Amino acid sequence: MSRDILLRAQQITRRWGGLVAVNDVSLALARGEVHAVIGTNGAGKSTLINILSGETPPSAGRVELLGQEVTDWSQPRRARAGLGRSYQRNTIYPGFTVFENCRLAAQARHQQPWTWWQSAQACEASGAAAHDSAKRAGLDDVLDKAAGALSHGQKRQLEIAMCLATAPEVLLLDEPLAGMGAEETERMLALLAELKASHATLLVEHDMDAVFRIADLITVMVNGTVIATGTPDAVRNNAEVQIAYLGQH
Repeated sequence: MSRDILLRAQQITRRWGGLVAVNDVSLALARGEVHAVIGTNGAGKSTLINILSGETPPSAGRVELLGQEVTDWSQPRRARAGLGRSYQRNTIYPGFTVFENCRLAAQARHQQPWTWWQSAQACEASGAAAHDSAKRAGLDDVLDKAAGALSHGQKRQLEIAMCLATAPEVLLLDEPLAGMGAEETERMLALLAELKASHATLLVEHDMDAVFRIADLITVMVNGTVIATGTPDAVRNNAEVQIAYLGQH
């Protein structure tokens, strides 16, 4: 069965002066798969995700989203085309409720500049998207709670909910499990598993136990270069990975 490739990166390189942060990296994200990118600090993971999301231009290479080249597209344009991204640090609005955070994200997708005189509450599409995304992320029982009053795990869930409110087909998730306890991690992994069938997901994560549980494919980066890509079992048994990353000899 052929894979439904939603995002493809080809020979991506990013240089800052003499520093090569990402070196000739290629990968493909398919619907129904979680593709994890792992590596130690400084491996180039965040730079890669910034390039894929449109926040950092590549020095060389090409990015395709839903079959269309988007290498020169801005981050907002890629987001409107179906790419969602979460960050290492929460980018929520703490003084707003959960629902208002989700609605603000949805409005970025359902822009109606010709109705600038209307209240945001009048946009039924944004309201419906906000409710749906919060429910999918497991936050429908705290819709009216201020985002700043949520637990750390709930804030990470809200970050995902805001991402979902833009109706993405591709998810770029940068360390969604950072700082979570065991119960919160289980809840987030269940959410990622539920989202998997309808999305192509790139996961950058340091929790190796979680990565090997949830990922279908794993790419290992060292000093900006890919040293291995394969199934969790193949990566776990790769001698170069064991030496360079997993600390085995």
